[in-house]
Amino acid sequence: MAVIEVSDLYVKYGSKEAVSGLSFEAEYGQILVVLGPNGAGKSTTIESLEGFRKPSSGTVKVLGLDPQKHQRELGKKIGVMLQGGGVNPRMTPAQALALFAGYYDNPLDPKELEQSLELNHVRRTPFRRLSGGEKQRLLLALSVVGRPEVVFLDEPTSGVDPAGRVAIRELIAKLRADGVAVILTTHELGEAEKLGDRLLIISHGRSISYGDLSQIKAQHSQTQISFRSSSPIDQDDFETNLRVPLERPFGNDIYIIRGENSPELVALVTRYLADKKVNFHDLSTSSTSLEDIYLSLTKQEGSK
Repeated sequence: MAVIEVSDLYVKYGSKEAVSGLSFEAEYGQILVVLGPNGAGKSTTIESLEGFRKPSSGTVKVLGLDPQKHQRELGKKIGVMLQGGGVNPRMTPAQALALFAGYYDNPLDPKELEQSLELNHVRRTPFRRLSGGEKQRLLLALSVVGRPEVVFLDEPTSGVDPAGRVAIRELIAKLRADGVAVILTTHELGEAEKLGDRLLIISHGRSISYGDLSQIKAQHSQTQISFRSSSPIDQDDFETNLRVPLERPFGNDIYIIRGENSPELVALVTRYLADKKVNFHDLSTSSTSLEDIYLSLTKQEGSK
């Protein structure tokens, strides 16, 4: 079932179009990652979903409701994590969580949230004295304490240390397992790749890629085998025997076979080089990362 439904969304600031015809969906138990350069329209899109921004045209539905017309009804069903604020500087994590939990009929246990997000050791420390990572974890805890059906997370791992990132990932994974729809914006492509189920890439207010993360990676990904060799290699003989093209793109000792990195081909390449007594090293396989795909797509869009 679609929890988020956006159809032909336009948002204008005067004569400027911040969002231009976006359409996408998100479902229960799914993490939708929204990516895009600064100024691409990500924040405007998310604010339209949260009810903070009125669309110029198009349809936006959250849990089947219009966020503009049903803000009070949606208020207890969605969680919003904002960047860097919303907490009194003198308030402690324990106080903030107790306050926010009091807004809901059936909140999560604040102490359990403190424990899972590793905030228990600073539970009585004023917000202004928390580290950047501790503030991020508290803001995440505040966004989920009311057991939302949909949660909007803005850069949840920004400025967080490795241990804190693991704790945040585990909480987000638990939200997904509990059937919560998670809408996540981030500039950290590694986090997006680890967490995402569905991906929306926005540039200049338009969608340039949307769909299941695995399908997008499969569509744009390339694989390759690379190795180094200071020995001469007969390229024609190599390609005739192995039936794959061999490239030397940088004119040095790096050789690349693009388009495949199967164990069978790795074994054939290794055996061929050994039989020809080629002195080779650093043989490795790789595939295109989400970061590579994102940079390629946004660069293409920017050049239009």
